[in-house]
Amino acid sequence: MSLTFTLDPAVGPVLRDGILDLWTDVSNAGGSVGFVPPVAREEIRPELVRHFVGMAEGRTRLLVGHDEEGRVAATAFFSFNTHRLMTHWVWLYTVMVHPRHQGRGYGRDLLAAAADAARGFPGTEAIRLTCRGGNGLERFYGSCGYKEVGRVPGAIRVAPGDDRDDIFMLLPLT
Repeated sequence: MSLTFTLDPAVGPVLRDGILDLWTDVSNAGGSVGFVPPVAREEIRPELVRHFVGMAEGRTRLLVGHDEEGRVAATAFFSFNTHRLMTHWVWLYTVMVHPRHQGRGYGRDLLAAAADAARGFPGTEAIRLTCRGGNGLERFYGSCGYKEVGRVPGAIRVAPGDDRDDIFMLLPLT
């Protein structure tokens, strides 16, 4: 089966709770999405609210993948640049696929759907994202067409004595 992707879905309790569950499960499985395990839904909720505020203000857009049972299985958020010299690219962040769906190609499907969506944003020529070093994510993104364009050594402190690189990746859309 494959995921069904929706750009800018209506936000309600079911979607909110589905994203909270996804984000919690991904984080607790060791996913690099802004938290370190163990983490509870209530710790993630304020960050999700910030994402929703960005959506309401038109600065952020949401791509959601639902599985065959209708559950939230994947997400990616787009953030638009407000600087007049950087409006030709968007940020992609909080890129997640539920651990129960890992290894099925859904991550590649999510990134392809994100690229397709971004091509529909007027004037958008590229997608940028960052990823945490130490997990091989740059290899995964590289296999999906992204190129490493920068790296800040030790910029992410996962735990005392465990600093990771912040890796910048770019996908040209043209």
